[in-house]
Amino acid sequence: MAIVHKGASIVPTKTEMVGAWMPHQRWYHGKGHDPVLRRVGGFRFEDPEGEVGIETLLLADTAADPVVVYQVPLTYRGAPLEGGEHALLGTMEHSVLGRRWVYDGPHDPVYVDQLVDTILRSRQSDEAQASVGSNELARGSSTGQVLGSVGSSTVLTGEQSNTSVICRMLTTDGGPAEPLIVKVFRTLQHGDNPDVVVQSALTREGSDRVPMAVGHLSGAWDDPSGEGLEHGDLAFAQEFIPGVEDAWRVALVAAASGHDFTARARDLGVVTAQIHAALAHALGTVEATDSARDALVASMRSRYAAAVALVPALASRSASVEHVIESVRAVRWPALQRIHGDYHLGQVLDVPERGWVALDFEGEPLRPLAERVQPDLTQRDVAGMLRSFDYAAGSVGLADPSRDATGWASACRAAFLEGYASVAGPADADDTALVQALELDKALYEVVYEARNRPTWLPIPLGAVERLTTEEGTP
Repeated sequence: MAIVHKGASIVPTKTEMVGAWMPHQRWYHGKGHDPVLRRVGGFRFEDPEGEVGIETLLLADTAADPVVVYQVPLTYRGAPLEGGEHALLGTMEHSVLGRRWVYDGPHDPVYVDQLVDTILRSRQSDEAQASVGSNELARGSSTGQVLGSVGSSTVLTGEQSNTSVICRMLTTDGGPAEPLIVKVFRTLQHGDNPDVVVQSALTREGSDRVPMAVGHLSGAWDDPSGEGLEHGDLAFAQEFIPGVEDAWRVALVAAASGHDFTARARDLGVVTAQIHAALAHALGTVEATDSARDALVASMRSRYAAAVALVPALASRSASVEHVIESVRAVRWPALQRIHGDYHLGQVLDVPERGWVALDFEGEPLRPLAERVQPDLTQRDVAGMLRSFDYAAGSVGLADPSRDATGWASACRAAFLEGYASVAGPADADDTALVQALELDKALYEVVYEARNRPTWLPIPLGAVERLTTEEGTP
């Protein structure tokens, strides 16, 4: 059992050190203000060698509105970690232990080893025994698919919202095993993470159309508002598929060269429908309600208003947009179910001998977690992929204005829908109307994004809005 030195003084304090370091991390949401951190939870892992302190802090940034809760795993060492300079928060003086070098946990192999072991063995953490905030234990939960230990680990670079660690695994007898990737969630929200729920359900269904779920770590922390405890997922372990490209890169090469991509697009439609069918079987369906229809109508009107505010010329299409929006009330809705929620070519891997494999089932990242876990229309995923084919073609035109890949995109869209229908059944007029409405919803979202971030890309979603609000504007 790790020794916790109660009453020891630390300079600087942990929250002071993290508060100075956090604004420079890509996953920090509070751009433009310095965090004001308060401990709302935390736990420890024990280093079997007794050399490294391993502590996870759950910290509320009370300067943010609304308050954001972050997960910050730390390791404390009595000497520098070789090769760990990039992950060093700084040094602190401990009144009992002396100087301690403090590192971002996912970059420290001792933290990674204990995190993975806790998940794979479905065990619980040690208690932090801190005097401020919750000391609820974290608990691992394994799907039973993998046993073994971490041989070495590497943190993926470039992630915006989480920290993912590639783990090269060893079997129980020390031989090499298939690698895992562990996603450490940096921003915490109350409730089950949809990535964990959906991929775990698909793994239980025996689907190989997603990376195999291995297990997850869950925990609890004080509600920053003072209303009891909040519970949620802290980390998720799954199969890592190395050396593959995502469908966006594969499709982009085909679009730029004019190569036929319809067979691959049709296969992607088949895979998408198979995933939807497996999710309906594993997690069930619910009948659509009037409130669900009202919510979609309100969301689309809000998206349109935001788009017009940034691109006033879109106001001229108000009647056509409203016609599409109102169509969602008039048509028959299928039963609602869990879906991907942020489906596009970049969320699909091209795996040799296996085909298309979808990943990242967290849903649209800007939507609150409470919305992302709700059953939704499968047509939302279909519409998202149709928009993605348009984007591949549009990006080719932006890179080389002499190239027109719109015909390529149209053929891919038709093939994708054909493949989807081969599993889900032929689309009727109501299905087609819902896809059109949700594709318009996505295009309006894209208008807002591009106007704010990449104005030169605006012609892509604006062209889609025009197409989708004319008589011939069908998927």
